[in-house]
Amino acid sequence: MRRHVLVVRLDNAGDVLLAGPTVRAVSASGAFITMLCGPNGAEAGALLPGVDDIVVHQAPWVDADPRPIDSLRIIALVDDLARRAIDEALVLTSFHQSPLPMALLLRMAGVPTIAAICDDYPGSLLDVRHHVGECHEVERGLSLAATLGHVLPESDGGRLAIRDCVPCDRSEPPVDVVVHPGASVPARTWPPSRWAQLVARLTASGRSVAVTGSERERDLTAAVAAPGGPHATDLGGRHDLAGLAGCLAGAAVVVTGNTGPAHLAAAVGTPVVSLFPPTVPARRWRPWRVAHELLGWQDIGCGGCRARVCPVPGQPCLAVVSVADVVDAVARVAWAGAKAAA
Repeated sequence: MRRHVLVVRLDNAGDVLLAGPTVRAVSASGAFITMLCGPNGAEAGALLPGVDDIVVHQAPWVDADPRPIDSLRIIALVDDLARRAIDEALVLTSFHQSPLPMALLLRMAGVPTIAAICDDYPGSLLDVRHHVGECHEVERGLSLAATLGHVLPESDGGRLAIRDCVPCDRSEPPVDVVVHPGASVPARTWPPSRWAQLVARLTASGRSVAVTGSERERDLTAAVAAPGGPHATDLGGRHDLAGLAGCLAGAAVVVTGNTGPAHLAAAVGTPVVSLFPPTVPARRWRPWRVAHELLGWQDIGCGGCRARVCPVPGQPCLAVVSVADVVDAVARVAWAGAKAAA
């Protein structure tokens, strides 16, 4: 009988995509995998090869906009997990998150083996208390999986991957560059006016551009696409995550902030130019194993602040990046991506 392994990643879509190689390492052992995601990451979880089932729970100790504690919802989650007869659980977290609240619920659900990276004393909540140094989120997850004997096969190169992309709508014109201006964390992207200037410059140089965003970002994508005239297509609200993956896969370059679509682009092999403020360490969250370039003042004194909204007027870590800098980076990364594909 297949072992039932729970992989937990409770935050955003990009974080869940970075858990993909860990999921594949577990899947390589033949296990049935349930993934426990937050509502912002469930769509990404469903795209990961190796995931057999999804459970969605908004965790008030992780979510950026947490609900009040609801004991009935938490008890319902514990009961659901208990019914699933899970053999072991991997609780994936970033360095600033604690796995212990989730570990407590898993222990209440009767999960016999629970592993997590944890610096705090876990008492009886963890069977494997793993320690790891400064490393990329992908490496962090793989390191934890290895403590339970789950490793990627030699044939797996460890890149990000998703299930088959949904092809772009053929009524949409082909594009050279996808510009994704939005981010769930405002401090991790440019202001809309700079994105609009970028679209104007890219289209003036002869490149076709698509501007992507979610349903709630329609006003943003319309404003950013407008300066590009007929050479810029506003795709705001047109795609779910799988559809966005198909759009990104058809482009030469994706330009975005430090946000989920950068990792989605990496998962479909499209080069990335990332406006990457040092609110979090680039070593941990840069695009994984795809041609890319990071733009931003990485060694500014307030780096590592983890701010969601920059408290410094003008956000100097990104203000130093000019539109011309991005246009030049697009040319370099597109060339590198084409060379790698040749």
